[in-house]
Amino acid sequence: MTNNENSTLGYAGDLSPTEAWQRLVSDPRAVLIDVRTPEEWTYVGVVNFESLDRDAYFVPWAFFPQMTPNSDFLDQVKEHACPSADTPMLFLCRSGVRSVHAARAFSADGFTACFNILSGFEGDPDEHGHRGQISGWKVDGLPWRQK
Repeated sequence: MTNNENSTLGYAGDLSPTEAWQRLVSDPRAVLIDVRTPEEWTYVGVVNFESLDRDAYFVPWAFFPQMTPNSDFLDQVKEHACPSADTPMLFLCRSGVRSVHAARAFSADGFTACFNILSGFEGDPDEHGHRGQISGWKVDGLPWRQK
Protein backbone atom coordinates (compact mmCIF):
# COMPACT_ATOMS: atom_id res chain seq x y z
CA MET A 1 0.00 0.00 0.00
CA THR A 2 1.35 3.39 -0.94
CA ASN A 3 0.00 5.48 1.98
CA ASN A 4 -1.53 4.74 5.35
CA GLU A 5 -4.52 6.54 6.78
CA ASN A 6 -3.62 9.92 8.14
CA SER A 7 -5.30 13.24 8.68
CA THR A 8 -3.82 14.59 5.45
CA LEU A 9 -5.48 12.00 3.22
CA GLY A 10 -8.79 11.65 5.01
CA TYR A 11 -9.14 7.99 3.96
CA ALA A 12 -7.33 4.66 4.54
CA GLY A 13 -4.77 5.07 1.76
CA ASP A 14 -3.76 4.85 -1.87
CA LEU A 15 -3.18 1.63 -3.79
CA SER A 16 -1.51 1.23 -7.15
CA PRO A 17 -3.74 -0.53 -9.68
CA THR A 18 -1.69 -3.72 -9.24
CA GLU A 19 -1.98 -3.51 -5.43
CA ALA A 20 -5.73 -2.99 -5.80
CA TRP A 21 -6.08 -6.06 -8.03
CA GLN A 22 -4.03 -8.14 -5.59
CA ARG A 23 -6.28 -6.97 -2.75
CA LEU A 24 -9.41 -7.87 -4.72
CA VAL A 25 -7.98 -11.32 -5.53
CA SER A 26 -6.90 -12.08 -1.96
CA ASP A 27 -9.82 -10.53 -0.03
CA PRO A 28 -13.31 -11.66 -1.06
CA ARG A 29 -14.82 -8.91 1.11
CA ALA A 30 -13.07 -6.15 -0.86
CA VAL A 31 -15.27 -4.30 -3.35
CA LEU A 32 -14.32 -2.15 -6.31
CA ILE A 33 -16.51 0.87 -6.95
CA ASP A 34 -15.97 2.49 -10.34
CA VAL A 35 -17.03 6.13 -9.95
CA ARG A 36 -16.58 7.17 -13.59
CA THR A 37 -19.47 8.19 -15.80
CA PRO A 38 -21.63 5.76 -17.79
CA GLU A 39 -20.07 7.23 -20.93
CA GLU A 40 -16.59 6.31 -19.69
CA TRP A 41 -17.69 2.78 -18.83
CA THR A 42 -19.17 2.34 -22.30
CA TYR A 43 -16.50 3.95 -24.45
CA VAL A 44 -13.28 3.42 -22.47
CA GLY A 45 -13.89 0.04 -20.82
CA VAL A 46 -14.34 -1.47 -17.38
CA VAL A 47 -12.49 -3.77 -15.01
CA ASN A 48 -13.08 -7.41 -15.91
CA PHE A 49 -14.09 -9.40 -12.82
CA GLU A 50 -14.85 -12.71 -14.59
CA SER A 51 -11.91 -14.50 -12.97
CA LEU A 52 -13.09 -13.40 -9.51
CA ASP A 53 -16.65 -14.61 -10.02
CA ARG A 54 -18.10 -11.40 -8.58
CA ASP A 55 -18.97 -7.95 -9.76
CA ALA A 56 -17.52 -4.49 -9.66
CA TYR A 57 -19.99 -1.74 -8.79
CA PHE A 58 -20.65 1.18 -11.10
CA VAL A 59 -21.89 4.35 -9.42
CA PRO A 60 -20.98 7.71 -10.98
CA TRP A 61 -19.50 10.38 -8.72
CA ALA A 62 -20.65 12.99 -11.26
CA PHE A 63 -22.68 13.12 -14.47
CA PHE A 64 -21.36 14.05 -17.92
CA PRO A 65 -21.22 16.56 -19.63
CA GLN A 66 -21.36 19.21 -16.90
CA MET A 67 -19.87 16.81 -14.32
CA THR A 68 -22.75 17.59 -12.00
CA PRO A 69 -22.14 15.87 -8.65
CA ASN A 70 -24.25 12.79 -7.94
CA SER A 71 -26.10 13.86 -4.80
CA ASP A 72 -27.21 10.26 -4.20
CA PHE A 73 -23.72 8.76 -4.48
CA LEU A 74 -23.38 7.53 -0.89
CA ASP A 75 -26.85 5.99 -0.81
CA GLN A 76 -26.41 4.34 -4.22
CA VAL A 77 -23.10 2.74 -3.24
CA LYS A 78 -24.54 1.55 0.06
CA GLU A 79 -27.55 0.09 -1.75
CA HIS A 80 -25.57 -1.72 -4.45
CA ALA A 81 -22.29 -2.64 -2.79
CA CYS A 82 -23.91 -3.26 0.63
CA PRO A 83 -20.72 -2.51 2.52
CA SER A 84 -20.42 -2.62 6.27
CA ALA A 85 -18.34 0.06 7.98
CA ASP A 86 -15.21 -2.10 7.75
CA THR A 87 -15.66 -3.42 4.19
CA PRO A 88 -12.54 -2.68 2.13
CA MET A 89 -13.80 -0.28 -0.54
CA LEU A 90 -11.50 0.42 -3.49
CA PHE A 91 -12.55 3.45 -5.52
CA LEU A 92 -11.56 3.78 -9.19
CA CYS A 93 -11.99 6.67 -11.63
CA ARG A 94 -10.19 7.79 -14.81
CA SER A 95 -7.09 9.26 -13.17
CA GLY A 96 -7.38 8.95 -9.39
CA VAL A 97 -9.05 12.29 -8.64
CA ARG A 98 -12.79 11.58 -8.34
CA SER A 99 -11.92 8.37 -6.51
CA VAL A 100 -10.10 10.41 -3.83
CA HIS A 101 -13.29 12.42 -3.28
CA ALA A 102 -15.32 9.21 -3.05
CA ALA A 103 -12.90 7.64 -0.55
CA ARG A 104 -12.99 10.80 1.58
CA ALA A 105 -16.79 10.98 1.46
CA PHE A 106 -17.18 7.40 2.67
CA SER A 107 -14.49 7.84 5.32
CA ALA A 108 -16.29 10.92 6.61
CA ASP A 109 -19.46 8.80 6.76
CA GLY A 110 -17.77 6.36 9.16
CA PHE A 111 -16.31 3.76 6.79
CA THR A 112 -12.84 2.69 7.90
CA ALA A 113 -11.28 0.92 4.90
CA CYS A 114 -11.66 3.29 1.94
CA PHE A 115 -8.89 3.29 -0.65
CA ASN A 116 -8.13 5.35 -3.73
CA ILE A 117 -6.67 3.56 -6.75
CA LEU A 118 -3.79 5.74 -7.92
CA SER A 119 -3.70 6.72 -11.60
CA GLY A 120 -7.19 5.27 -12.07
CA PHE A 121 -8.30 3.32 -15.12
CA GLU A 122 -6.55 5.43 -17.78
CA GLY A 123 -3.74 7.10 -15.84
CA ASP A 124 -1.94 10.35 -16.28
CA PRO A 125 -1.79 12.16 -19.61
CA ASP A 126 1.37 11.81 -21.69
CA GLU A 127 3.21 14.73 -23.30
CA HIS A 128 0.49 14.89 -25.98
CA GLY A 129 -2.34 14.93 -23.45
CA HIS A 130 -3.36 11.32 -24.17
CA ARG A 131 -4.30 9.01 -21.33
CA GLY A 132 -3.87 5.24 -21.29
CA GLN A 133 -0.21 5.41 -22.28
CA ILE A 134 1.92 5.81 -19.14
CA SER A 135 0.01 4.69 -16.04
CA GLY A 136 -3.28 3.27 -14.80
CA TRP A 137 -5.21 0.02 -14.69
CA LYS A 138 -5.05 -0.64 -18.44
CA VAL A 139 -1.35 0.19 -18.77
CA ASP A 140 -0.55 -2.13 -15.85
CA GLY A 141 -2.03 -4.97 -17.92
CA LEU A 142 -4.80 -5.76 -15.45
CA PRO A 143 -8.06 -7.41 -16.56
CA TRP A 144 -10.44 -5.10 -18.41
CA ARG A 145 -12.94 -5.26 -21.24
CA GLN A 146 -15.18 -3.10 -23.35
CA LYS A 147 -18.57 -2.85 -21.71
